[in-house]
Amino acid sequence: MTQSSMSFVRDKMLTQQKPPVSEVGAVRWVRENLFSSPLNGFLTVISLYVVYWIIASSLPWFLNGVWTASSLSECRQIIEANAGPGAEGACWAILRERWHQFLFGFYPMDAYWRPVLAFGLMLMALAPALYYGLRRVNMLMLGTVSVLTLLGMIGVGTDDFHLLLSVVVFAALFAVAALMPKKLLWLTLVYPLVGFYLLWGGSVWGPVGVAIGFGLLAVVWNLLQARLGAVVAGGIAVAVALIWWLQLQPMVTTPLAHMMPIRLMSVDSDQFGGFLLSFVIGVTAVSASLPMGLLLALGRRSDMVFIKSVSVVFIEFIRGVPLITMLFTASLLLNYFLPPRSNFDLILRVIILVTFFAAAYIAEVIRGGLAALPKGQSEAADALGLDYWQAQRFIILPQALKISIPGIVSSFIGLFKDTTLVALVGLADPLQGITKMVRADINWKGVYWEPLLFVGVIFFIFCFGMSRYSMYLERKLKTDHR
Repeated sequence: MTQSSMSFVRDKMLTQQKPPVSEVGAVRWVRENLFSSPLNGFLTVISLYVVYWIIASSLPWFLNGVWTASSLSECRQIIEANAGPGAEGACWAILRERWHQFLFGFYPMDAYWRPVLAFGLMLMALAPALYYGLRRVNMLMLGTVSVLTLLGMIGVGTDDFHLLLSVVVFAALFAVAALMPKKLLWLTLVYPLVGFYLLWGGSVWGPVGVAIGFGLLAVVWNLLQARLGAVVAGGIAVAVALIWWLQLQPMVTTPLAHMMPIRLMSVDSDQFGGFLLSFVIGVTAVSASLPMGLLLALGRRSDMVFIKSVSVVFIEFIRGVPLITMLFTASLLLNYFLPPRSNFDLILRVIILVTFFAAAYIAEVIRGGLAALPKGQSEAADALGLDYWQAQRFIILPQALKISIPGIVSSFIGLFKDTTLVALVGLADPLQGITKMVRADINWKGVYWEPLLFVGVIFFIFCFGMSRYSMYLERKLKTDHR
């Protein structure tokens, strides 16, 4: 055997070398994701050209924007003076001049502090519900929201008394978050009444009477639930609360209102508009539709024929009717079924029907989560001796809701964006109602893109925030069962 035909055996290791440039870092990512094939390379080049064209066309319009002007013609004069004849630019001055209408509609200007405070308290009330028991997160959220709310109240010209009172309330809530973070859940429970009182005003004894009714409902249910069962106890508790609200409350709260007239200036619903209107409708409908949709989903899967039939008819009817039809029903047809000279607030009518609409869709989302659970979960609950409501509370619903999180949040985002449809029934939403009113002013006639971009950015911020929280919740609860 010749030496040239012998196999070579390496007797020492080669020194470690750096990988080729094309196999690491940004170069590798670009090669694998943008130019992995001739077709992908062609599409990448076309996409880059489109992006360049959009930026080159719109960037001067943004850079030449004017923030200080009293009319569109003055904006154009300033743009031509700065960028030359024929130059185009955004007239952001319309937002500077009419920001209060986009945010508050026709709400009284001397009461702007009330929506600002209500919005701040809403974020604080969400903190214990979203991050229950997490001391550091609740403290951070309450501290940040408190500072931003106070700055907002100072910006809208709040008087010293209400500003000082807000500081005291925020300090007390921050102390609760630091010492007993789980107790903040009481803020979540009472916020709907506080928010209503701040936004609509009137006597404080009206919301207090409503709170007493809910207190009676909770007490009666707790006393009877163990003896009569959840359904019967719930029916009796609701009946007691209705008797209080319809018959007894006026006899108690009216004398109190005369003896201790603690009240805020009343604001009519037709003065609501802009993002204030969208948030009132959206937040209320989202908050009320989730428990209602949950009950409808359970009702549709119930073995009791009457409850199942009612749930199926409600869900299928609501899902089969367009939202705009329901809004027109709330605006026009509902008055025909009310007693003469009755004054049923239009915003309240819209909120009720929007809540029904959202609840029907959420019910189907939750029903999908319930159907995804294996039958063994219910059998395990029966083996443990749990009754129906205990099984739903401790075993079935926690798993079904985890599975349903993406669909529920998607429904909420769609609902929040659909609040702009209320412009078709005469309410001043930020996208159509307020924008058209602002453009009706001769000084701003011809402005088109600026209001739409502003409204779109605000909607994107809140919808993107909901989407990111949904992703955080999915990762925290591991809904994909990794």
